[in-house]
Amino acid sequence: MLDYNTKCFSFAHTAKVGKTSLIMSLVSEEFPDEVPLRAEEITIPADVTPERVPTHIVDYSGNPTSNKRLYCRVPLILVGNKSDLVEHSSMETILPIMNQYQDIETCVECSAKNLKNISELFYYAQKAVLHPTGPLYCPEEKELKPSCIKALTRIFKVSDLDNDGILNDNELNFFQKTCFNTPLAPQALEDVKNVVRRNMTDGVKDNGLTLKGFLFLHTLFIQRGRHETTWTVLRRFGYDDDLELTQEYLFPLLKIPPDCTTELNHNAYLFLQSVFDKHDKDRDCALSPEEVKDLFKVFPYMPWGPDVNNTVCTNDQGWITYQGYLSQWTLTTYLDVQRSLEYLGYLGYSIIYEQESQAAAITVTRNKRIDLQKKQTQRSVFRCNVLGARDSGKTGFLQAFLGKDLQVSGNHKSLYAISTTYVYGQEKYLLLHEVMPDFDFLSEADLACDVVCLVYDINNPRSFEYCAKVYKQYFIDSKTPCVVIAAKSDLHEIRQHYSLSPQEFCRKHKLHPPQPFTCNTTEALNKDIYTRLTTMRPEQIKCTFWVSYAPL
Repeated sequence: MLDYNTKCFSFAHTAKVGKTSLIMSLVSEEFPDEVPLRAEEITIPADVTPERVPTHIVDYSGNPTSNKRLYCRVPLILVGNKSDLVEHSSMETILPIMNQYQDIETCVECSAKNLKNISELFYYAQKAVLHPTGPLYCPEEKELKPSCIKALTRIFKVSDLDNDGILNDNELNFFQKTCFNTPLAPQALEDVKNVVRRNMTDGVKDNGLTLKGFLFLHTLFIQRGRHETTWTVLRRFGYDDDLELTQEYLFPLLKIPPDCTTELNHNAYLFLQSVFDKHDKDRDCALSPEEVKDLFKVFPYMPWGPDVNNTVCTNDQGWITYQGYLSQWTLTTYLDVQRSLEYLGYLGYSIIYEQESQAAAITVTRNKRIDLQKKQTQRSVFRCNVLGARDSGKTGFLQAFLGKDLQVSGNHKSLYAISTTYVYGQEKYLLLHEVMPDFDFLSEADLACDVVCLVYDINNPRSFEYCAKVYKQYFIDSKTPCVVIAAKSDLHEIRQHYSLSPQEFCRKHKLHPPQPFTCNTTEALNKDIYTRLTTMRPEQIKCTFWVSYAPL
């Protein structure tokens, strides 16, 4: 009888059952003296309906052809009209039919002639559309459906701010305020917990509500006809009628002008810090594989693959450190802000921080041309693309930035490395991107960066030629600063098979002399080169390392 997408209530059955009379009685509030063959389509404004939604009513005839669009899975209400013609209720006869067909939400006996239950009929129709039972509950089994359990479990975990497996009074009040705009009185809180205690032994623990207790309450709401309570919670946490998170929730609109980048703002980092803290159970400032798995239980899939361990800093056990964790979020936001918005949505950022959407977590930086004009920047993330021939030492250069050697990197290679550097006492992120060598074609992404590293192997006589050709074809007239890295400097230097030596080439093109670098050393790695990469700016002479920052 109901089409949710159009808020449309459709009356259909065989002829002479009183469909048209019901509609006419609702509209005129009296039984019509003359009943037309079919009522005109009617729209009732939102402000005169109990659920505050516009109601579109369609009167279908008994012709099967006109009813084809009704045969789809939508909520149904079974209406027993003309109750004024019988002395007794027919509910005992109807109940077995309701139990047989799960799509039937409820049954209403009414009379168009004496206006009995007419307004109630349309109230239940609206309720069936807005708060359907079908997606939530299986009446035969008398339990929540798996998809509903999955959604409510995520909601519980997001609301469990300290991740101790229970909702304490503060968390319950925050949840109540989030969903219903008002906290529970102390006595009401105790009443809720007492209801759970009386019905299950493990629903309350340490005076807090467990997941089992939370699910039981929603089962009770539905069994008592209070579907709207569960639906209010689900929709507040971003779910649609199929119990999937909506696209509007996961991917809020965010406009990014050309030549601008995306970064997490201060509140986003505070939120991510709280997420890290509540999952770092052993307080070692790193996330074990089990802790990572627990953190991402609110996701429908594992967002981080094994390559993450070679993208960010890890501890001696290979676990992602706090710094590495924030670095990975920074990387995702910089490279793919839509994915970052999605991830923040799964974690409930906009709900916990009471923001309109996850877009409130993102800072869109100003156009780089303005930074050049003002000779200062407020950006916190700087990208360095690393180019060079195969086996020139690019991967070692990336891994050394993370404090690792090539043996640590294993089989799960990453083309990115990101960590923090300190520039004049301020923490900035340097993002290194290893560009796969393809001299004939470099994409816009390969060229778009703040600084370029051209890496060659001093022990390979043909290695520098690639760097020279790439520079002359793509960067000689570019404003992008370039640095030449003489990798594997612990090995014997061999004369390069190029018309100019690396030193002569750099001198000719006014580049800084090649910077010796090796990750094959027992001494502590000098990371000055990475700091210098962070501070290079195109508005300066290329051999000068300088930066000006606006106040943050």
